[in-house]
Amino acid sequence: MKVRFSQRFSIFGAPTGDHPFNAMCLVLAGVIVLALQDALIKYISPQTSFWQLQTIRACGNLSLIIFLSIVAGGVKLVVPDNWKPVYLRGTMQALCMFFFFAGAPFLSVAQMAAGLYTYPLFVSLLAGPFLGEKIGPWRISALLIGAVGALLMLDPFGSGFSHVQLLPIVAGFFYACNLLILRRACRTENPLALTFAVAIIFITCGLIGIIILSLFPPSQDILLAMPFIAVGWPDLVLLAALIPLLCSFMNLFGNICLARAYQTADSSWLAPLDFSYLLFAAIWGRILFDSWPTSQAIFGMALIAAGGIITAWRESKAQKI
Repeated sequence: MKVRFSQRFSIFGAPTGDHPFNAMCLVLAGVIVLALQDALIKYISPQTSFWQLQTIRACGNLSLIIFLSIVAGGVKLVVPDNWKPVYLRGTMQALCMFFFFAGAPFLSVAQMAAGLYTYPLFVSLLAGPFLGEKIGPWRISALLIGAVGALLMLDPFGSGFSHVQLLPIVAGFFYACNLLILRRACRTENPLALTFAVAIIFITCGLIGIIILSLFPPSQDILLAMPFIAVGWPDLVLLAALIPLLCSFMNLFGNICLARAYQTADSSWLAPLDFSYLLFAAIWGRILFDSWPTSQAIFGMALIAAGGIITAWRESKAQKI
């Protein structure tokens, strides 16, 4: 799953002017790696549990964040100025991750990606009551386009519909909440402090899940129905240890690419490329699982991307006024 860094992130030196072509390459590299990360997590879901995976992956992230903070100027960089909204935002990301990967054993990578990328629709819906922003005709149009795309992806009246398909959309809602908190209360926070808080919350949630499920194991029926989230700490196999650690590096690399890209080019130019995540998620799904979305699902994904791109374009225009 993808986590946005602040555009002020500049640990590796300040950006030097606009470089649209370089920014384009960075966005594409970032979304390719992040889509692969999510596909790999689905790939190992039968051999691990959500709680085990989260704990190992978050420990890897935490180690990398501490290393970067030492290189960049000291561990004080991981201390937020205002810890409450920072850790509230981290909680929203933890909930997003839970719902995004909870259905991983049963959903295709493309279905997971399309559900998550409904987040611009929720941002538009919630920006009015929480940020006091007006929802004009462009945002309403984007909402309608994205909603139609989501319905085509879900196909609620089709024979293959399952309520599990709603889980990534719930993840999109919590991802939108994370963005709204970021915009309202965390804009001046150091990105290392933000990511450190997320890692701490992920580790805490992972350990709590492991302890509760180990002390109070659910019934056999629940274990068979939801093995990925109903098991605390299964026997740790080598693949289930190495891939989450690899995903820590991939997550860091992908988000650094996106952060640097948005520092060196206009966001309205990059937003359409950002939504190429949907395409690469489908490609990795074909490579790893030999599955490809139906033509109806592809059209739905295109509409979701169109709605998100329109929203991003209008926000970029509004910021320039």
